[in-house]
Amino acid sequence: MANRFFNRPSTLLFLLAWLACRWAVGQEMRFPPPAALRPVPPASLPFNVSPPSSSQAIQNNDTSPRIADASRFPSLENRPAPASSPEPPVNDVRTPPANQRLSPTRAVNVTLPTSAGQYWMEYDIRPYTQALKSVDRPQQAIIDWILRDTGTDVWFNEPTGILTADRTTLRVYHNDGMHQVVKQVYERFVNGTIDPQVFSLRIVTVANPNWRQRALSWMRSVEVESPGVHGWLLNKENSAMLMAMLRSRSDMQETQLPELHMVNGQSHSIDQLRSKNYVREYARQEQPYVVYVPVSDEIKEGYRLQFSPLLSTDLKSIDVFLKCSIDQVEKLNNVAIELPTANGGLQNAQIDIPQLVSWRLHERFRWPADQVLVLSCGVIAAPTTTLDGTLLGGAASRSGSILGLGRLLPPTAGPRADALLMIEYKGNAATHLPANGGNPAGPVATNPSSNPSVSRGRY
Repeated sequence: MANRFFNRPSTLLFLLAWLACRWAVGQEMRFPPPAALRPVPPASLPFNVSPPSSSQAIQNNDTSPRIADASRFPSLENRPAPASSPEPPVNDVRTPPANQRLSPTRAVNVTLPTSAGQYWMEYDIRPYTQALKSVDRPQQAIIDWILRDTGTDVWFNEPTGILTADRTTLRVYHNDGMHQVVKQVYERFVNGTIDPQVFSLRIVTVANPNWRQRALSWMRSVEVESPGVHGWLLNKENSAMLMAMLRSRSDMQETQLPELHMVNGQSHSIDQLRSKNYVREYARQEQPYVVYVPVSDEIKEGYRLQFSPLLSTDLKSIDVFLKCSIDQVEKLNNVAIELPTANGGLQNAQIDIPQLVSWRLHERFRWPADQVLVLSCGVIAAPTTTLDGTLLGGAASRSGSILGLGRLLPPTAGPRADALLMIEYKGNAATHLPANGGNPAGPVATNPSSNPSVSRGRY
């Protein structure tokens, strides 16, 4: 009988209606009636409406957003209405308003920090600078040597430090340890000699480095930080024996630089450069017809040497700052290119790709003033190369050969040699007798600013 009862269509309709009523009653119980909902405040609600206290909100279990107090915001009464503009997209980055930008402010009555024990000191440098009236900014030499001893980071990081100077005063603000370093450099300038001193520099190149077989027993090795550079000290008697031995070799070339008469601490730059031109590219010109013009470039090959000595107050030791660079065009690689013409054809041309060999030395040395410093740069590009004046000419001077036959030969590598630099201190210029019998005083090299190749960018 049960099967017959449920098989009737009217019975099935009744069950579906009953289930729908039960579902509707359940939905009514899940949500409160509309009358229990909090009314939404109108848009014209004034800003001076005080929000309910936090205790009332907790009692009413109300955590919805409230309108903030108008006293916390600027007045909108006299502000013009904003111009209508489309609302920017969500990911659009706009420049912040001008009133939110940070700008530097001028401080008044600034107190320098003293957290690391910094204090202010002024050093009188007039005894040194007044002797160099013809030199532009002689106080810069003192700044340079202080930075070589301290480094630059200590003046631009914590703790706060200040280093400045004019022709009369050196001003320093730092802790006691840094003042002690500054004082040592300061005394070598002010309490040391201010008379011109004589220094001898020689550049020697030897094709074969086997000269060491006889010379190493005469020299004492010194530590050098630059990779590939070796240094030795030897007395002046052994220095004369070394030069005599080198001059007896057929593969030796010497560049005798003039003796330098320098004031203590100043810098001098020596260079021997020549220009080498090459075709870098072709520039297209449309008027009055299509034509390609070769664009040339220039490379300065040779050597640059910056030399700055600083003697101790008793003239028994010497510090020397050396900065040397050698650049040589080993060869020019010829590359054939095709240039499109106006009629759709191609024009053959050739450009040059320079192959350079470079070497750099940037170091400071200290040794007894009565000895000679010898530096070997290793087998590098020879700094004393000369133009080839033979009939054929070499690869490095194909454009300067007599008959121009060097253009027909394959390029070859530039010369290599063991480059030696010898530095010797020869005493006061007033009492030194030059080897050529000239004026004992000689020209004084004291103004590095007259040479544009001198750079103070690194210490």
